[in-house]
This record gives sequence, C-alpha cells and structure tokens, in this order.
Amino acid sequence: MGRPTLAVLAALWVFSPVAARLQEPPPYRVVPGWGILPGGAAWGEVPGMAIDAGGKIYAFHRSEPPIVELDRDGKVLKMWGEKLFAWPHGIRVDRFGYLWITDGLNRNGLGQQVFKYSPDGQLLMTLGTKAVRGDGPDTFAGPCDVAANGDIFVADGHFNARIVKFSKAGTFLKAWGRKGSGPGEFNLPHTLVIDSRGRLLVGDRSNNRIQIFDQDGNYLDQWTQFGTPSGMFITPDDTLYVVDYNVKKGVFVGSARDGSVQYKIDDAVAEGVAVDAAGNIYVGETVPGTTLTGQPGGHLVRKLAKIR
Repeated sequence: MGRPTLAVLAALWVFSPVAARLQEPPPYRVVPGWGILPGGAAWGEVPGMAIDAGGKIYAFHRSEPPIVELDRDGKVLKMWGEKLFAWPHGIRVDRFGYLWITDGLNRNGLGQQVFKYSPDGQLLMTLGTKAVRGDGPDTFAGPCDVAANGDIFVADGHFNARIVKFSKAGTFLKAWGRKGSGPGEFNLPHTLVIDSRGRLLVGDRSNNRIQIFDQDGNYLDQWTQFGTPSGMFITPDDTLYVVDYNVKKGVFVGSARDGSVQYKIDDAVAEGVAVDAAGNIYVGETVPGTTLTGQPGGHLVRKLAKIR
C-alpha cells in the first residue's frame, strides 16, 4: 500500500461532549482555528493522534517533521522526528508517559518498525527489522497500532493479518490471527486498545467489526455496531471512541463495558483519535473528501465544543 498520489485532505478536529442519547443531535459545535502550523505550513495526512496525562496532544502526520505536539488550545509546542520514519502511522502514549510509534511501510532504508520513546523524545526500544517486511518474530508487514500495558501488543495489519505480543522488555511471546472473516481471523487489524478488565479490543477494519480477546489471544466476542473501526481510544471508565472514515463516516461514542453506542458524530472522516480528561475529542484525517462545511479539500483544523 503506497502513499496516495491524490491531494489528500488532512485534518484535526476537536470535540467537547455532554451526555446525549443516540437519537439526539450530537452535542457539539465547531470551533475553527485549532492547530495552525507555524508559517502557514500544510498538514500532511494525520493517521495518528495521542494525548498524555498532562493534556499535551501528539499528532503524527505524513509531512516533515512528522510529530507535532500541541496544547489543548491548538498551539504548536514542538515539532520533531524529521527523516526518522518512512510512513507515519500510529502513535500512542501509555500510562507511564512513553510514546509508542508505528512506521507502516519500508522506503528509503526505513520503516516496518515499532518504536518506544521517552516523553522527551529519546529512543528507548525498537521492534522489527528496519526496512524488512515479513511475518516472523522480528519482522512486521504494515504495523498499524500498539497497546502497551506491561506486555506490548502490535496490530500488524496492513499486509499481515495478526496481533503480535511482546514482553515488556521487547521479547517476542506469540502471534495470532490469519486472513479471513471468522472468529480470530482478520482483514486489516488496524487499531487496538485494552479495557479496564484487561481485554484486548481489536478494530478489524475491513471486516467492519471490533473483535475482543483476552491477552493470550483467546477469542471472546465481536461487535459490529461501531462501524468500520479505523482508530479507537478508551478512557479509564471504559468510554470507547471509535472513528470510521470509510462506510458510516463518523465518531462513535459508547461503552466498552457492554458495547452500547451512546451517540455518533457524523461526517468526521477520521483515522486517528485521542480524548482528553475533559472529554474533548481530537481526531486526524487521511482521506480525500468534503469538509463539514461542504468545502472540498484543503486544510481543516477544528474544535467542537459542547453546546448543552
């Protein structure tokens, strides 16, 4: 899967919620002007969003430098990572503040790896073999996302169809999954999170479902009510945010406890998603399309604040 040749819309939107029922209009309003890059630079595709405990937001985009740190008002604090990645994909912050980054293609001697960085940008761990595509214990083929809670879980999904588990120290433990649509099979495992019970929720994107496993890879359940999961974020109280840019095109807000959907925000054609402690939702877009205001293409930076 190469980089798209079309001009691609890349956007960050921010949402701020209040309680609502699914049949009610989503309780948000658009606040423009969030996240303007210095010097009027254009955003590249934004497949990854993350946030740390202090509320600092990370956007991982396909332009140099690829890592953009912002505050909640959208002010750019720092940009870094130039020429370190072949194809920026996923970014997460674990509970200890460490950054986990996936590089999803091999180009120019880079890519097909997963990286762990300290909060100040020091490289601490590398998984995978640089610029080598494979399905072994030390190679990936299109790694998409990471969930780390001690052990490390990688959604190795763009070319492989598996979840790979490593120890805290980076030792390969096991892998599970194969191409297919049955229980425990995948068609582009693109995003994953761990809920408060320790279950692994995998966004099986092209199968239009979330599959649920224990941490040994045993299949537990699946949900199809969250659209086509491209990105997910889960809060400590198990509120689940799922973005779908492909079929139903929206942000689903629900519960990982029972799989219920509280409401859906339409037209948010996003791939990356992160949520702060106040419930504001930050999403990044990678797909060409039309903006919420009906304007085609271009740079969008948005904040949706609560209206009731």
